[in-house]
Amino acid sequence: MKRRVVTAIDVGTTKICTAIAEITESGATQVIGVGINPSHGLHKGLVVNINDAAASIRESIRKAEQAANYKVESAYVGVTGRHVSSVNNKGVVSITRGDRLVRPDDLKRVLNSAQSIKVPNDRKLLHVIPRNYAIDGQVGVRNPVGMHGFRLDVETHVITAASASVQNLVKCIRGLGIEIDDLVLEPLASSEAVLTEDEKQVGVVLADIGGGTTDVCIFKDGSIWHTAILPVAGYQLTRDVAIGLGLPFDVAEEMKKRYGSVMPVYESRMEQNPISEDGHGISYQDLCDILRARIEEITRLILLELPGQDYESVVPAGIVFTGGSSNVAGLETLGRDVSRLPVRVGMPGNIYGLTDALRDPAYATGVGLLLWGAKNQPKAKSWNPFAFLDRVKGLLAKFNFGGTRNTTNT
Repeated sequence: MKRRVVTAIDVGTTKICTAIAEITESGATQVIGVGINPSHGLHKGLVVNINDAAASIRESIRKAEQAANYKVESAYVGVTGRHVSSVNNKGVVSITRGDRLVRPDDLKRVLNSAQSIKVPNDRKLLHVIPRNYAIDGQVGVRNPVGMHGFRLDVETHVITAASASVQNLVKCIRGLGIEIDDLVLEPLASSEAVLTEDEKQVGVVLADIGGGTTDVCIFKDGSIWHTAILPVAGYQLTRDVAIGLGLPFDVAEEMKKRYGSVMPVYESRMEQNPISEDGHGISYQDLCDILRARIEEITRLILLELPGQDYESVVPAGIVFTGGSSNVAGLETLGRDVSRLPVRVGMPGNIYGLTDALRDPAYATGVGLLLWGAKNQPKAKSWNPFAFLDRVKGLLAKFNFGGTRNTTNT
């Protein structure tokens, strides 16, 4: 029996996460394989060494394939980086048929009209996402198909990325013999895993604090409203600790993960009992103060993406933090103090199967890519563990190779 299978590859600055899931007949997403590997050759979401990046991605895919007993042929891949930009644009078409009935072809025409903005040669169009439709001036239409009217308008959110940056990432993936089903902006993917439909409807900010970038998505009235990529994230947290406390970078990273908190330290006894790692002793108070200052800065940068100062009216659902750096203790309390908004840390959900390794904000993008694939590509790749053997047999038949040959699996 054939089964629909979707693969997601989250190419992060600090880790590569490959996840393979089966989409059941009911539409549920069942994870059957996960491969997590340290990332090399990337900085702030960009490929800086193709060979190192490809090697890291290859190892992550190998681990996932081994766990799932499945050969990956194509995948959904996340894109991030400071080179990503977005703009809202409008499109309009006339409904010229006699019955004045809006059909799916009209949706395609109006979306093509909305994406007719001039995209420079060094930019690549990633997404054209419809925010809302209007028919004959009636705004707020969610799905105009089947409605009557003379004029169809659409407002879209158009996301572009630097062509060279995208091509370098694509080269790493395709160089491994894997096709790309779709390139997805990472915060859009993360939103699939951690946000509720109610939050998107009333207004919410998603802030994915990764290793190299903080990816921001603002949702309002059930659709995307604004996206931004901030070049400040977990790397800067660790770097601040390393410089501020005179520690090697890897020791600072371990200190941050093991002891880090952004809550004020009131107990003076902590000063008298310093924490240590690999022979390096530091003040717990100093560690917390350094992390708190940087997280406050990131939170304020996120708020700058909102218009005006009346944040509560724009995003009453507040801020949902996710990503690996959102695991720092006290983030929710500090976020509420700085923003005066509701704050929570988003855990990836809406999946089952081998989920223990993915029940962490660090894997929100990987899970979100799976959910994006399940929702946006009904005809996903079918499960066929013998696909590779079938291709080999086809080649042998094509070239009329006779006799038997010894083959070695690698």
